[in-house]
Amino acid sequence: MTIRTLLALLLGTGIVLPLINSQPAMAGEAWDSIREEVYGSREMLNGSHVIKLTAPYRPEDLVQTRLQADINLTDNQVIKTIAFVVDNNPSPVAARFTLGQKRSRANFATNIRLNEASDVHIVVETEGGKLYVVAQHVKFAGGQSSCSAPPAGDPKEIIANMGKMRLILLSKPTTQSNQTQRVSYQLNHPNHTGMVLDQQTLLYVPLMMVNKIEAWQGSELVFEMDGSITMSQNPSIEFDFRTNGSETMTFRAKDTDGQEWKKTLPIGAGS
Repeated sequence: MTIRTLLALLLGTGIVLPLINSQPAMAGEAWDSIREEVYGSREMLNGSHVIKLTAPYRPEDLVQTRLQADINLTDNQVIKTIAFVVDNNPSPVAARFTLGQKRSRANFATNIRLNEASDVHIVVETEGGKLYVVAQHVKFAGGQSSCSAPPAGDPKEIIANMGKMRLILLSKPTTQSNQTQRVSYQLNHPNHTGMVLDQQTLLYVPLMMVNKIEAWQGSELVFEMDGSITMSQNPSIEFDFRTNGSETMTFRAKDTDGQEWKKTLPIGAGS
């Protein structure tokens, strides 16, 4: 079973519908294969009027390349999932976010490893079953492929700090409900790809990736993320959410080694 097939099984294929209205910029052998494995034959619509994808033309830091999706659905549609896809990476579906809060607008950003020049896709699924997609080509600055590059930092310190979390408030905290607030969540984790050769043992460092992150505002789900090795070391998620009066947000993270971490962090006016 290929990594792409495994991710397709994890993310689900959903309802099978004929594929129509694809745009030339979204075409390509890699994308065609990913689209079929993850979404089957479901209809995909040009999402340029509801999704703004921001990505660097040629990133200088290939192991921490920022992708951002700004989504504004029309006609009272509700966002179900947001997928970040890097077509030419070994594990192309970098992350898929399942949203709570019944939102029509959302803005999410994360850092990824760019293994080579690639088209990047954002796929937004609505609760009504529609799929919207946009794409952008990101060039490769050269050098070592990022998925086979060793983690930055001292290995002992990386292990000692694994699972530590922090939350940076990017907008003014409020005690009022139904207001939009923006934060940046950061998790310490090497997110080992399984493709890095240990120069001392000449063995590959085993795969150990963050495969699940949840964010809860009180008892309300903000998002649940399914991750992959395409996410960068020390995964970072910048996102907005709608306040509900809670002064804390609880994060739960899991990796493929079965390790779990949980932390409640302040988001209220006293933060």
